Amino acid sequence: MPYLHRAPGPQKQPAPGHARGTHSSGQSFEQLRQDCLQKGVLFQDADFPANNTSLFYSERPQIPFEWKRPGEIVKNPEFILGGATRTDICQGELGDCWLLAAIASLTLNQKALARVVPQDQSFGPGYAGIFHFQFWQHSEWLDVVIDDRLPTFRDRLVFLHSADHNEFWSALLEKAYAKLNGSYEALKGGSAMEAMEDFTGGVAETFVTKEAPENFHEILEKALKRGCLVGCSIDIRNAAESEARTPFGLIKGHAYTVTGIDQVSFRGQKIRLIRVRNPWGQVEWNGSWSDRMAFSDFKAHFDKVEVCNLTPDALEEDTVHRWEVTVHQGSWVRGSTAGGCRNFLDTFWTNPQIKLSLTETDEGQQNCTFLVALMQKDRRKLKRFGANVLTIGYAIYQCPEREEHLEKDFFRYHASQARSRTFINLREVSDRFRLPPGEYILIPSTFEPHQEADFCLRIFSEKKAITRDLDGDVGIDLPQPLKPSPPGQETEDEQQFRALFARVAGEDMEVAAEELEYVLNAVLRKKKDIKFEKLSLISCKNIISLMDTSGNGKLEFDEFKVFWDKLKTWIDLFRQFDVDKSGTMSSYELRSALKATGFQLSSHLLQLIVLRYADEELQLCFDDFLNCLVRLENASRVFQALSTKKEFIHLNINEFISLTMNI
Repeated sequence: MPYLHRAPGPQKQPAPGHARGTHSSGQSFEQLRQDCLQKGVLFQDADFPANNTSLFYSERPQIPFEWKRPGEIVKNPEFILGGATRTDICQGELGDCWLLAAIASLTLNQKALARVVPQDQSFGPGYAGIFHFQFWQHSEWLDVVIDDRLPTFRDRLVFLHSADHNEFWSALLEKAYAKLNGSYEALKGGSAMEAMEDFTGGVAETFVTKEAPENFHEILEKALKRGCLVGCSIDIRNAAESEARTPFGLIKGHAYTVTGIDQVSFRGQKIRLIRVRNPWGQVEWNGSWSDRMAFSDFKAHFDKVEVCNLTPDALEEDTVHRWEVTVHQGSWVRGSTAGGCRNFLDTFWTNPQIKLSLTETDEGQQNCTFLVALMQKDRRKLKRFGANVLTIGYAIYQCPEREEHLEKDFFRYHASQARSRTFINLREVSDRFRLPPGEYILIPSTFEPHQEADFCLRIFSEKKAITRDLDGDVGIDLPQPLKPSPPGQETEDEQQFRALFARVAGEDMEVAAEELEYVLNAVLRKKKDIKFEKLSLISCKNIISLMDTSGNGKLEFDEFKVFWDKLKTWIDLFRQFDVDKSGTMSSYELRSALKATGFQLSSHLLQLIVLRYADEELQLCFDDFLNCLVRLENASRVFQALSTKKEFIHLNINEFISLTMNI
């Protein structure tokens, strides 16, 4: 499925408190609720129906599920009973412990919890069988509406539930998150950090406990005090170790929540303790200190700690910084912008390129601090279509004084100044950097080329940083065609060409579309070093439209001669960019080839062209290349003519070319 570049360039963060409605009716939660109250009915969500399609996409339920509303399960249902706490989260029959760990962590931050779980709903007055929750997705907050029908078996909730059977906020939250991702099954397996970010819009940082800094205890202590969400886990070496129990009662490959950290005096010594919660509500640490564990034991037994900062404030400092944030939305599209990592030099340069200008150093420092978070979009939602989480990362290069997309040779001879710690198959990869002031190019990519996905790139900087998408610009610099020599001054080659034209044109000395089709197909098929199939009559009419200055729908000698010279130039360019001498051109070379002809295209337009003209192997024959150039020149010259007249035109060049290319 194609992923098209949308909304290029940096975007402002949405105002706090605003959330975009997502229901297909176009109505808000309150509008839907009032509509139900007026009609005297309970809400039924057609967007996420109470049937198996909302449960699973690759398997059939093992037990007969029955969808029931809370009032059909218990006599006096409550939305929240005695406050939302970590004990309200008990795992059911779904492998989403990562989500439960994030929800447990969310309950420790009341402000963040109130954002995700709005307080304007209950089973009391105004109840209409409808609830809503808010989640952060790719730089905006979404309001997700659901009905309160929940999957049950023998009058018990099958999935997430509260320890108190009368309380339902956590079960409804899980349902809303399942709807956001397409189904309950889509929630199987994941990282607590993914849900933590969706609950806060924060940015994640990962610590490997064996490599953590000396002040790691203080870092975690400050993180919890600042309301950060903190999770931890034990790595597994193979699938057989998944959810295996250690001798100390810990579960491998399982998501835990860090819920507290403290320091106590014991036998004249200060002992650092940390409290970790298992979403199962059972199977606990059986070593020293029981429910709490010594921090030294924590570092010895857990491998990874994930901290979701509500802002990327440096945890090791006491001062609170105001971070500048810019967001870039982009796409990796097979054949045009899915170039893979630097290991694949021939295509790496085709990836999206974002220019980053660091102008101000940190207070009292010589470097500029910034954090880069690269997130691939909607992979969990696309699991039902066979999509997996891709291996992603990014590299940062010092930028030459140019305002254009950097080409292959630059990366052949220049090393990166910084890069993500690793390419990894996580939804988001983030790292903190300190670089001298200057101009840099940031290149997000998948590890392997030709892999498609949409992405969201966030750049946080302590001081104002200027970012610009180098792939969002369109430039046109068409060379002026040379005019043919007057008949009396023609060279011998030109005289022979005039004789050729006379044979093709006939008595009227003008070439119509049918005659042009015959001669071009005859000549180009004789070229053994370029792959050519056939130019259609419509293509030849487009050529005449491009070259016909008299408006009679035919080419006179001068017009035909200009086109023929242009055609020879295009053939030479095609040969030049046919790197493997196969007779075809790779779609990844198309950007450079078009630039050589005078076109500098945005990634969005390039993606459209590749989808239109490249074959399944991402190759273009010469006839495809010729058709593309003719349409581009036609579109650009009409656009220039209209814009010069300053008449009623409200299309930018991207929009105009997209329309006139009819793709």
